[in-house]
Order: sequence, then C-alpha cells, then structure tokens
Amino acid sequence: MSRLIGGRSAGAETGTAAGAGMRAAGAALLVLGAALAVVVAVSTPWHPLPRNAPAVPPDPARDFTAAQIARADAFDAAVNVPVYLSLIVTLAVAGVLVLTPFGARVVEWLRGPWWLRALLGVLGLSAVSLVLRWPLGMWYETRLREFGLSTQAWPAWSADRLKSFAVQTVIVAIMVIAVVWLARRSPRRWWAPAAAGAFLLTVAASFVYPLVVEPLFNDFTPLPAGRLRSDLIAMAERDGVPVEDVLVADASRRTTALNAYVSGFGATRRIVVYDTLLRAPAGEVELVVAHELGHAKRGDVLYGTLVGGLGAAAGACLLYLLLSLPALRRRTGAAGAGDPRAVGVLLGLMSLATVLSGPAQNVVSRQIETRADVHALDLTRDAATFAAMQRRLAVTNVSDLSPGAFEYLMYASHPTTPQRIALARSWARLNGLPEP
Repeated sequence: MSRLIGGRSAGAETGTAAGAGMRAAGAALLVLGAALAVVVAVSTPWHPLPRNAPAVPPDPARDFTAAQIARADAFDAAVNVPVYLSLIVTLAVAGVLVLTPFGARVVEWLRGPWWLRALLGVLGLSAVSLVLRWPLGMWYETRLREFGLSTQAWPAWSADRLKSFAVQTVIVAIMVIAVVWLARRSPRRWWAPAAAGAFLLTVAASFVYPLVVEPLFNDFTPLPAGRLRSDLIAMAERDGVPVEDVLVADASRRTTALNAYVSGFGATRRIVVYDTLLRAPAGEVELVVAHELGHAKRGDVLYGTLVGGLGAAAGACLLYLLLSLPALRRRTGAAGAGDPRAVGVLLGLMSLATVLSGPAQNVVSRQIETRADVHALDLTRDAATFAAMQRRLAVTNVSDLSPGAFEYLMYASHPTTPQRIALARSWARLNGLPEP
C-alpha cells in the first residue's frame, strides 16, 4: 500500500507531478511547433517566380539525348538498391532500439559511472549501425566508380567515412549525455533546458561547421587572381552581397562531380566552389556562383539554422513526452530518460526523427533552391548559359532526370534538372528574352 502524505498517497503525488510535467512539455511542443510552422510559412519562397510567369513543363527529351537519359536511368537503377537497403537498415536498427530492450541490455553490460556507460553506449550502438551499413556504402561507392564519379582509393574512402562517423557520433553523444544528465537532475522538467540546449547547439554547430568540420574533408584555397576571380567579386559587389573571398575546395581528390555551396553565416559565411567546376566555361561558373550569392543575400543558411533550431527544441519536448509513456519504458527496459539504459531508445528516436523529417525539409529546400536559381537569372540576365550550365551539371554528375515519386519525396533536396531548365524558359518568356 502506498504511504499516505497529508491524506494523499505518494504514488498519487508522483502521478500528479508527472502529469503536470507532460502537460507543460505538451504545451511547449505546441508553441514551438506553431513557431516553426510560422517561420517556415513566412520564410519559404512558395512562388519564386511571379504568378503570371508562363508555365513551361519540364521535358528531359528536349535537352538531353537518348543516350544521356539512358545513362542517367542506368545509374539511378544501379545505386537505388544500396540506397534503399541502407534506409531499411537504418529504420530496422531504430525500430529495434525503440521497440525492444536491446539497447538497455547493451548498456547493462558496461561498467563505470553513468556518464561513461552512456558514452560507451552511444559509441557501441552507433558502431553497430556503421558496421551494418558499411558493405552497402562500399556497394554504392563501387557504382560511383563504375560511372566515373569517384576518384578515391579505398583507404581514402574509408578515412572519410570514419571521419564522418566520428563527427556525427560526437554531436549525438553530446545531445544524449546532456539529456540523461538533465533528466537525472530534474526528472519532471528536463525538457525545458533540453529544448533550449538543442536550439543553441544547432546554432553553434552551423557557425562552427565551416571552420572545424569542412577542413576535415577538404583543403580550401582562395580562387587564384585573374579574370574569373575579378568577375566573381565584381558580381558580388553588384549584387550587394559582401564576400571577402571565394574559396576552392580540392574535391577532385574524391569525385569528378561539379558543385558549389554557401555555408555558415556572419563571420563564417563563405562561398565554396569545387575545383572540378573551374574546368567549365567561365560564364557557367559565374552562374553557379550567382546562385550561391542568392542563398547568401537571402540569408538562407541563417533561416535554415533557425528552422533547425526550432525543430530540435520541439524534438526535445517530444522526446520527453515519448519517454514518459509507461509502454515505451516497458518495451525498452529503461526506467526513464535519466537512466543510462535509455541511450538506445534515445538514439532510435533521433534516427527516426531524422528520416521522417526529411521529406518536409526537402519540400522547403526545393523552393529555396528555386529562388536561388531565379536570383542567378535576375543577376546575370543569361537564361541560355543557365540552361547550358544545368545540362553540364546533370551530364557530369549523372543526375536523375526523372526520379520516381518516392525517391523525389525522400531524397530530392533540389529541383530536377529539367525543372530548372523549364524555370529558365519561363523566366525568359516573362522577361521578354530569348528562350533557351
């Protein structure tokens, strides 16, 4: 029988406190979710072109030869199996961690203070996932080599994969150990500092990533002095985007693909082009950089960081609610978030959240990339070179020209190349310029 305290049982007091904690976390989840929805709705360019822009349907056959389309289809078919199998493995591992006591039993075998067992649990369970997916990664890499997209030897490929694993594991370990520590200190209210910490960690990671993580995988050098550099700096000045430098990444040591990107914000903002891209005509390089200037001018990295931070904070509240469910505790064998044995279920839920949030992120990303394309067209007024650049990127990178619905939903963070060329044609008609 429960011990009575002032006419009420201790069990009733505990249940009341738990219920209050869940109600507070639920309310915070609703507020953060609403804030996230508002930021996404307001900051996402749902109509990058004016509504009166002529509609131009994408048509791969108009811009690519039958041989190029067949090659893109063959590459897509070749890599789909390892990609989908990797997704299945990821979901299966997450399912085991969320629906069974496997993770708790692994941590039970470990010895030491709670934080050490939690840390070793993260490392061990993450390593299991890495080992299971390693052959699939090798399969995918083999396909890249068959199509001439990879220039890496196996030792370099393995080193990159291990470095990526280390970076991800460090970030995840910080989050998991912080949750366990906070839950041990404040079992009923840990969701609040966890949400604040998740937001701040997301902002800090976005700021630090260009300075700490990117140099682990590439060396960066300023674009050499010359006509191209002068034209790019002048274009940035004309666009009103302060750019201290344009950096070149030595991507050719691992790939033949062409790419460029903008990362960081504030003092760490930088525009980076692959050294492979510099082999393209100068006009096409300028258009790629004009696209990246569009991201910088609109503060896309900053907005993305804000959205990611709000999502992470909401995720912390959702974690609290899920880990408060007695059924989940029974299934996983963890007494609660403050129990080091909860490491497994935490990893599983985080993994599921990453996969399930991907499609929504892709919807927003495609709109942002389309706006950056429009920015490049407005800045250069050269739809013909834009279309030529898109064709070069697609052929060199063996891009999927007509992805299936599921693939487009799960993996397409950019519009397809036919969609981007159709955009250029619509823009040209709208502006009374020759259509590519």
